Amino acid sequence: MRNRVVGSIIIAIAVLMAFIIYSFNQGMTEIVATSCSHGTSCPMWGTIDFQTNMSIGITAFVALIGLYLVFFGEEERIITRIKRVAQQVEPREPTKENYRKIMSELDADEKAMLNVVIESHGTLFQSELMAKMGFSKVKTTRILDRLEGRNLIERKRRGMTNLVALKQ
Repeated sequence: MRNRVVGSIIIAIAVLMAFIIYSFNQGMTEIVATSCSHGTSCPMWGTIDFQTNMSIGITAFVALIGLYLVFFGEEERIITRIKRVAQQVEPREPTKENYRKIMSELDADEKAMLNVVIESHGTLFQSELMAKMGFSKVKTTRILDRLEGRNLIERKRRGMTNLVALKQ
């Protein structure tokens, strides 16, 4: 949605530029017509033509950028794809039957982090987990996001940190 809004604003700016260029050219044409005695062979007419063509080219370029953003902006397509994938993926409820299957699907970091949570009697603060694992905040958060997406853990906000708990 943002690309369309920005594209529309850019197109509006291009229209405003075109109006200003038209007004400027009308004024310059009147000035040159009254001050130039040589007629159309006067070099001022050539300057006006050059300035008009350059300004029209720049305005067209700006308008094309706006049109591209309105019609071909990638942001909306990416968001639509993400929403479609999110609707297709449903978290599985861990049970005794699929525990081994779930553990086999986890990578080494996810298994290690889940084991630390289990060894901590099912709950610990995210900051403690980060310290025990030796991972950065970003890596810890991403691994916890994946575990939470698989419905294995849940995070509850507690002050400035999260409490990580096994899903019941």
